[in-house]
Amino acid sequence: MKRFGFLSKYGIVFVLAALVIYFSFATRSFMTFSNLMNVTRQVSMIGISSIGMMFVILTGGIDLSVGAVMSFVNIVTAYLMINLGWHPVLAVVASIALSALAGSVSGFFITKIKVPPFIATLAMMNILGGLAFIISRGMPIHGFPRSFNVLGQGHVGPIPIPVIIMTVIFILGAIFLSKTYFGRYLYAIGGNEEAAMLAGINVIRTKWMVYTLSSVFASMAGIIMLSRLSSGVATTGRGFEFQVITAVVLGGVSITGGSGRVFGVVIGVLIMGVLSNGLILINMNEYVQQVVQGIVLVTAVSIDCISKARGNKQVGTETSIET
Repeated sequence: MKRFGFLSKYGIVFVLAALVIYFSFATRSFMTFSNLMNVTRQVSMIGISSIGMMFVILTGGIDLSVGAVMSFVNIVTAYLMINLGWHPVLAVVASIALSALAGSVSGFFITKIKVPPFIATLAMMNILGGLAFIISRGMPIHGFPRSFNVLGQGHVGPIPIPVIIMTVIFILGAIFLSKTYFGRYLYAIGGNEEAAMLAGINVIRTKWMVYTLSSVFASMAGIIMLSRLSSGVATTGRGFEFQVITAVVLGGVSITGGSGRVFGVVIGVLIMGVLSNGLILINMNEYVQQVVQGIVLVTAVSIDCISKARGNKQVGTETSIET
């Protein structure tokens, strides 16, 4: 049992190390500084959104709308800047506010109307995806000022700005979860929602807020993606939710809620980046990457389920012995 617990807790670090070693031998260009910086830049959007997704999953929920939020923000921000002539800062603030509203609407239906999170966020995914196409009419929007493009393409020294933003968000997320009452509430709700409610935690308000925050983080990732690509496209976030969920669950956050660490999510995000980048460098096509990512997700969930089952069995055994 101790050995299994050690592997479930730290095995992901060994997986990351194994992938790095393998791709280092498989292709010479993998371990170059420029490629490593490229990997971290590529995963920065997943990393930023993963913190919001982690909050949601810790409460036992799921948010399938984060990819659509990214697409929606891409189009709205681009439309406000190019078609309406708004200042980039105002366009970004307005887009984040609209995304927060979308997340709040999902949270309302989940907490007040009791719509299952899967259905509520799936519906929001379709709504936002459709709005992105309606606003853009299916056409890309480009021609942004250089000052805006710095956000996704600029550097501070050798470090890409998106990587710095991701790192700051990871640090703040770790502090938030470990040092604030609200962070502890998320673990309590995911562990036992009824007990959390009896303990005086406002479960409805807390869950409502995590869906709002998830959309805000996804919108931030979308804005960075827009700046990086210099073009607003209505399909930018397609499949993004799958990558974020995979990174979070792979990082050890229990899909049923109540347990997980930011450190694990960081490793999960890096594994996704290394795996994707390495497969590209050895000339694996995108369809093979989808197969691999699917296998990674089901494996991570299976490990979580086995760990939960063994933990419950051990608790039951100890209880019967005491009795």
